[in-house]
Amino acid sequence: MTRVPLFTLQLVVGLSSLVALSGCPKTNGGAPREGNASGKGGQSGASPTAEKRQRREKAAEAAQVVVAYTSVDQVFSEPVFRAFEKTSGIKVKAVFDTEETKSTGVLNRLLAEAKRPRADVFWSGDPIRPLILIKRGLVEPYASKVAASIPSAFRAADHSWTGFAARARVLLVNTKLVSAVNTPTTLTALVDPRWRGKAAIANPLFGTTTMHAAALFAAWGDQRAKAFFAKLKANEVRIASSNGEVKRLVSSGELAFGLTDTDDAFTALKAGAPVRIVYPDQGMNGRRTKDSSPPLGALVMPTAVVKLKASPNGEAGRKLIDFLLGAKVERMMAERAAHMPMRAGIPTPKGIKGVAAIKAMPCDYGKLAATMERIQPWLRTWVGL
Repeated sequence: MTRVPLFTLQLVVGLSSLVALSGCPKTNGGAPREGNASGKGGQSGASPTAEKRQRREKAAEAAQVVVAYTSVDQVFSEPVFRAFEKTSGIKVKAVFDTEETKSTGVLNRLLAEAKRPRADVFWSGDPIRPLILIKRGLVEPYASKVAASIPSAFRAADHSWTGFAARARVLLVNTKLVSAVNTPTTLTALVDPRWRGKAAIANPLFGTTTMHAAALFAAWGDQRAKAFFAKLKANEVRIASSNGEVKRLVSSGELAFGLTDTDDAFTALKAGAPVRIVYPDQGMNGRRTKDSSPPLGALVMPTAVVKLKASPNGEAGRKLIDFLLGAKVERMMAERAAHMPMRAGIPTPKGIKGVAAIKAMPCDYGKLAATMERIQPWLRTWVGL
């Protein structure tokens, strides 16, 4: 996956983004009004009755279309949209992020289209990007009844966004190099001298590692978090280019273990690599840590969906959101993308657990974006830039 700094969420859309808008899919909501669409200066030989019939037909056609923008990988999100089409009869006009613009492309586009919205729904690969749209006043709260079964920690109290189908930050451990009894179970194992030079994390300037760093600063406070990062460097923890590179280093046996995401970890497991997946800081039977603090828990990163304000196909957009938040989609995302379902009882692949089966790290997603931006200069210095 292309590494894009999450701290760059608050982007100013440049000329290149505006030029890209020329390729946006047309929707009925963005089409010229009746009377000028023919290019005849409003003159038409059609009778008033015929014009009313045409308007009704166009309205009926628009009601059967929903425009969805998503930063979730197309290989996973497109089958979900096709399933919705089959179930509802509503056509999904989807706009996907490319690898070149991963994480920011559709966000830029939504910001650029703020005055004339073309999208009805934004399905984000994480809960952070929707917060930018919410802050700009571009989101219309929607209280889906389907969301009632999703834990309140993963949806906004004002119904502005709802999370589902999550990933988590996990330790990927090489079973040939590390016995079961010696398997690391906490993030602090990364700074344990016995693992000196044998572990890895992805560059914290990019991707989910940035989000994880911000969550640690929020949970521990700046002093403890900075001390932890200093110990990472002292313990010669490898700084990999990406979570995928962490997976490769551990799978190949070059390193003993590393910190990555569940989807990357599952890819290694599915490929037959000698690895096990460990959800960190879970505690044992409620046992507290050495410093008497409760176990930190694993950082959970749900995908999130929002309804865009003044969208052209509002009712169809709400129907799509209801579908996305249902158990069927969580099952699809678990099977195809190793995402963790929010609801208990949904089957998961080997090595992957549902959110209800783990201790999740307490996290205020609404404040996390600001923390990520605040610590970015310090992280750049830590990395050596």
